[in-house]
Amino acid sequence: MNVSQRGRDIQASPIRKLKPYADAAKAKGIKVFHINIGDPDIPMPGPVLETFRNWTQPVLAYGPAQGFLELRQAVTRYFANYNIPLDPDEVLITTGGSEAIHFTFSVLGDVGDEIIIPEPYYTNYNGYAAFAGLKIVPLPLSVENGFRLPPVEALEALITPRTKAILLCSPNNPTGTVYTPEELDRVVGLVKKHDLFLVGDEVYKEFIYDGLKHKSILEYPEIKDRVVVVDSISKRFSCCGARIGMIITRNKDVYAAALKFAQARLCPPSVEQMAALAAYNMPMSYFQGVRDEYDRRRNVLYDGLKDIPGIVIRKPQGAFYVIVRLPVKDIEHFAVWLLSEFSLDGKTVMIAPAPGFYSTPSLGTDECRIAYVINVGELSEAIRVFKAGLAKYQALHG
Repeated sequence: MNVSQRGRDIQASPIRKLKPYADAAKAKGIKVFHINIGDPDIPMPGPVLETFRNWTQPVLAYGPAQGFLELRQAVTRYFANYNIPLDPDEVLITTGGSEAIHFTFSVLGDVGDEIIIPEPYYTNYNGYAAFAGLKIVPLPLSVENGFRLPPVEALEALITPRTKAILLCSPNNPTGTVYTPEELDRVVGLVKKHDLFLVGDEVYKEFIYDGLKHKSILEYPEIKDRVVVVDSISKRFSCCGARIGMIITRNKDVYAAALKFAQARLCPPSVEQMAALAAYNMPMSYFQGVRDEYDRRRNVLYDGLKDIPGIVIRKPQGAFYVIVRLPVKDIEHFAVWLLSEFSLDGKTVMIAPAPGFYSTPSLGTDECRIAYVINVGELSEAIRVFKAGLAKYQALHG
């Protein structure tokens, strides 16, 4: 008996596949600094925690497939703070942002259809494209210029009769790039010209630095029927384990189709939805302190890495990730070596090799993603250990 072709082809997580090496290091008593995964250590907001503590309903019953109305109304109030008007029936609550991606890919294209995504990109797009039978067409970007979008001609050259959508993630995971209004305008023009959908992954919209502003693709009225935004509370409120995301679209046909997928899985989790409601009912001022903390971590990371001989790094503008090019030939080997053969004062680091964030063969083999999601003290120590490990690795392996 064989498993399905889909089961054989789906990509293993490049973020999590090194976990056995990390576990083995910990079993030897080595402290591992996890700068490989976007799992923040900032405490969840008090009102969220209180929701879990105070839950008293004796029966945890099914809820609506599209999510509780109160939560969808709270989401519209949140977007109103950005002058983006929405109706609660344009918000569909999902089991995490991952399910939002899964539903969106499944709704927008048929098996064999294509979606264009600038790369490097969030690696789990690969898995959900495989579920939906979509082909990701990568638009390769470069660390040298901070992963900026190319001229419109380069993007248009990728459009074929099978192209159904373009996906933009801004602020970007894994690069930390924030697309400018001019860059967004280029893509919006192509979406109009070629009758495509535009998918926006805007999970990190609250985390932007240096006075930059986030512009949502929901702010383009000329393509309002072509826009689908996937979102999540995971990073916004340090609730990665709560698994509450959402699809936001003004296209009634897209919403109706996604709702049928939602009905098939019955409902998103109820207690977590009420926790999300408590989070969205907080004042917007909550985000300033969190943003300031990530900004401090960003500066510590960038200042600690930028002078490494041979490194290529651009200061991230948003989210809490950066892709760096290192003076190594095989980043996968280096990442495993850090966990299995190196420690400094009983400590080592875990990074995310970048090839898993690319679909173009041979790209990212000397790059890694680093997440600045641990506190400044631990991050500073992780940088010290990382730099010592890199120097020793180069001495051993060239």
